[in-house]
Amino acid sequence: MGSDRGPDEVIAGAAAAASEGLQPVVVGPRTLDTRGLELIEATDVIEMDDKPTEAVRAKVDSSLVVACRAVGDGRADAVVSPGNTGAMLAASLLHIRRVKGVLRPAIAVVIPAREGPNVLIDAGANADARPEHLAQFAEMGAILSREVLGVASPRVRLLSIGEEPEKGNQLTLDAHALLAARDDFAGNTEGRNLLSGGGDVVVTDGFTGNVALKLTEGTIKAILEGLRSEIAATPRGKAGGLLIRPAARRLRTRLDPDTYGGAYLLGLRGLAVIAHGNSSSRAVANAIALAARGVEHDVVGRLAERLQEEVLESARSPTTTPE
Repeated sequence: MGSDRGPDEVIAGAAAAASEGLQPVVVGPRTLDTRGLELIEATDVIEMDDKPTEAVRAKVDSSLVVACRAVGDGRADAVVSPGNTGAMLAASLLHIRRVKGVLRPAIAVVIPAREGPNVLIDAGANADARPEHLAQFAEMGAILSREVLGVASPRVRLLSIGEEPEKGNQLTLDAHALLAARDDFAGNTEGRNLLSGGGDVVVTDGFTGNVALKLTEGTIKAILEGLRSEIAATPRGKAGGLLIRPAARRLRTRLDPDTYGGAYLLGLRGLAVIAHGNSSSRAVANAIALAARGVEHDVVGRLAERLQEEVLESARSPTTTPE
């Protein structure tokens, strides 16, 4: 019910995603036309301008809260929502809860880079973060890259204002010191590199990551729209446009945010995918498919397993007592 385009667009996407092995469940009022999909009734709605934490506690029968509760109670394997992101985070923490050992859940977005997908984490869940949070985000992102995106050996990079280790604010410098202990750490990277290369896990705090994500998406949209306008402006441009149309369509498909449809909220005991508020039915269908892949590859279980290994490794590490 939180979609900018209304529930019909979301239901159309859910219906398109349905298959023998994937069964979307719609959450909302009984008046919805669910196109034959199962309905879990919810009588209230959290609006985009509601204060997230207050709304989650006050509107216990809202579609967003009921959907998250369904995952927490085991009635569903994953939740997908294009609704209020802050409310989605609050409801997930309350009803799905964190994996033991996770300091902060983080939003992981797949970035369609030139040579393969990159992962940007955190993209908006934690505006204020500490170095140890970023270190854990790196592990979450690496698991996602390997298990869901199929990157055999993802490289972890830290988003900064320069590639040199001494560049950045205090958070970046302290996080760099922690990440340097990882075998897969490849140093700092800059925002201009998000769409180049491939196979990187780019780590940052939620404030910086959200700005970087929206700037990247806005730039892609402006360039594609500007190119279309220029091609259509002259007869010569139109003729040339016919020649490059196949390549342009492939490029647009690769760079279109609808291709992946949403972002994982990692660090929870169940799987949650946050979609754009303005998601088309195609984006919703792809977000549901993304959630299904996360379930199939047991991202939650593998993350919990890896965190437990880290705890055991820390316990075995020798400690030094100061004289």
